[in-house]
Amino acid sequence: MHQTISSSQTVSAWKDTPTHTVDVGGTSFAYRQLGPRGGIPLVFLHHFTAVLDDWDPRVIDPIAEQRHVITFDNRGIGASGGKVPHTIAAMAADAAAFIRALGHNHVDLLGFSLGGGVAQEVTLRNPELVRRLILTGTGHRGGGGLTKMPLIVGGAYTKAALTRLDPRQFLFFNRDAVGKQAGSEYIQRLRERTADRDKAISHQARIAQLMAIREAGLGQPDDLSQITQPTFVANGDNDVMVASSQSRTLAERIPNSKLEIYPHAGHGGIFQYHERFVPAVLEFLAADDPIGAA
Repeated sequence: MHQTISSSQTVSAWKDTPTHTVDVGGTSFAYRQLGPRGGIPLVFLHHFTAVLDDWDPRVIDPIAEQRHVITFDNRGIGASGGKVPHTIAAMAADAAAFIRALGHNHVDLLGFSLGGGVAQEVTLRNPELVRRLILTGTGHRGGGGLTKMPLIVGGAYTKAALTRLDPRQFLFFNRDAVGKQAGSEYIQRLRERTADRDKAISHQARIAQLMAIREAGLGQPDDLSQITQPTFVANGDNDVMVASSQSRTLAERIPNSKLEIYPHAGHGGIFQYHERFVPAVLEFLAADDPIGAA
């Protein structure tokens, strides 16, 4: 059941955060928010197949101690209405419309994986909307390697079925002892929320997202020099979904950016290294000189 709460109410933990809905051009969008109100919100944009329940509480909770955090299911995802569009540009248009429907004209964005592509597009098309940008485990339009995503995902789902593990164990983390432990701990954290769980992603949504990822991989590269907002790029050093080299390219092509690569980590490096990532995010968002911030 979705609840409506006043902006003055506060929630202490991600696992207890109620689900809200807002009408965006006739479509209902599901979202959750927590943390202190009044400042510039940090809007989270999620990965392929993810719904609200797939955000790591060890990332959300400590950030929300200092920042107003907003997470949402984009069109056709989880409990949101409509159908997932087949391009990242359309996903970005929906994300911008959702942000404005909540009454925000200036936000920070954190995009993970597919969400990082959406975040770039939102920033390029709506530069006045975005103050600072965080891109994690993601690539750039025209990166080419993104076209291999269906094969990579299919292989991981096969391994998951054979081992009865979550596919993200294979997609997000290295298959060494450290990576296996980090993956298991991450999956356990995602299960901490037991009430008001989101709807599972639909088959249509999965296919549409894969089409959008493939279109982006084959597309004409964007001129990322147009992104002048301070940008923090982060990834593991062994990302099997979106090559870590694409993170380096993002940091090279976005002029006002900095890069952090976590060692012995994969696509989910920010979750494996949440104790390093969260303080870096908070400092980046609060600093007068965010690119110079540690």
